[in-house]
Amino acid sequence: MTQLFGILTVFILIIGALIFSGSPAVVEALPFELALIGGAAIGTLLIGNSPQIARDAAGGFVKALRGPKWTKADYADLLTGLHDLMRRARRGGVIAIEADIESPETSAVFRNRPRLLADPAACSLITDSFRIMALNPGGKSPVEAHMHDALATIAAGRHKAVNALNTLADALPALGIVAAVLGIIKTMSMIDQSPDVLGPMIAAALLGTFLGVFLAYGLIGPIAARFAQVVDEEMQYLETIRAMLCAHDAGIAPATAVEVARSSLPMHLRPSLSEIDASLQTVESLPASLKQRTA
Repeated sequence: MTQLFGILTVFILIIGALIFSGSPAVVEALPFELALIGGAAIGTLLIGNSPQIARDAAGGFVKALRGPKWTKADYADLLTGLHDLMRRARRGGVIAIEADIESPETSAVFRNRPRLLADPAACSLITDSFRIMALNPGGKSPVEAHMHDALATIAAGRHKAVNALNTLADALPALGIVAAVLGIIKTMSMIDQSPDVLGPMIAAALLGTFLGVFLAYGLIGPIAARFAQVVDEEMQYLETIRAMLCAHDAGIAPATAVEVARSSLPMHLRPSLSEIDASLQTVESLPASLKQRTA
């Protein structure tokens, strides 16, 4: 909502000032110039990126306006879900959660957390990590290195879409100049006309430069910056999975791993201990110090 308000403010001020202070020729040329520069911008986005990255970059506009998808409730569900898996694996070995990690879509842990189940990156990070632990039950598994590499790959892939928007923002001023040059070419072909004719034509030509700079620094650039923030904030969810499963692999008790992961979250995403207890519906597995704090 904040980003939408900002976009409306910028457009009302800048485009409004252009319409009220510009000549009728500028106003008439505005739709054509926008279509020309916008179409060229879409073309450059498609030329410079794979179809998937281009789609993700286009989706960045929605993400920038909507914000990160993970909420405090999602983090509470994640912590309690991982606590359940880790507790059962600690008591009965990975075999106790084999059905959960092999078929998440039929697992009660995942089905009760549909937003987690609907995210392929988060689901695969959990299931693959438990599988790696199962392959090396007698010693320290390479799960930490696996998760580090997996998160790096996911982050790099998501930031490709951010880079595509940044590249588009960098290209827009040049595309505006191209539109301006086309207008100047048209003007020069009518150089024998009177100033009353040439003046509006030159103003309309310069409109291309104005729009290129405006769209780059007033819209696409800020959207790309916000998109990057959203990507980084959503990676925190995967980082929480990594922290808890690495703690489990190191032999840390599930309740302690929950508290360590919970305390590392930003305040606006950090569920309270009472919220965690409400999801678990029991405090029997929590340390005595935490029981006292939730009493």
